[in-house]
Amino acid sequence: MNEEVNMYIDDAKERMEKAIEHLNNELRVIRAGKANPGMLSNVMVDYYGTLTPLQQVSNVGTLDARTISIQPWEKSMIGPIEKAILAANLGFNPQNNGEVIRIAVPPLTEDRRKQLVKQVKSEGENARVSIRNARRDTNDEIKKLQKDGLSEDIAKDAEEEVQKLTDKYNKKVEELLEQKEEEILTV
Repeated sequence: MNEEVNMYIDDAKERMEKAIEHLNNELRVIRAGKANPGMLSNVMVDYYGTLTPLQQVSNVGTLDARTISIQPWEKSMIGPIEKAILAANLGFNPQNNGEVIRIAVPPLTEDRRKQLVKQVKSEGENARVSIRNARRDTNDEIKKLQKDGLSEDIAKDAEEEVQKLTDKYNKKVEELLEQKEEEILTV
């Protein structure tokens, strides 16, 4: 295959990787009833006037399957951290003892589980759309090259390669969704 075609295929692969990476990040935030520090990864704390990720102002961990523990590096940050958690609208009610903030992760109701599964499927569809867009854009570029003199055989091979990538990444999306749904539906 020619170098320009390979460049477009590599670009498509990179875009598909990013779609999977984004899906992973979105799924990490969706809670499945078990305590996980990743649930707080989007929480931004007002640290002396600057919005800062929670992980940069405290130690976030789990005490057990149902409790997240947040140890601020400065005691004065307990209030702002609690405010940030409440503002993130995750459905958590932080409790503190003056030194450590604890969050009890409530078990999920059946309705909430169904909502989360719908949310997971929606995120999966967004990832699939990104993957299809990468395929379409790459195939359009290959067709342009073909009009500019690229041989039909090379163009066909390139389109097949792009379709194989698309299938591979769609399979990854399916696997991630199945894992997350199983995690959510497991009581």
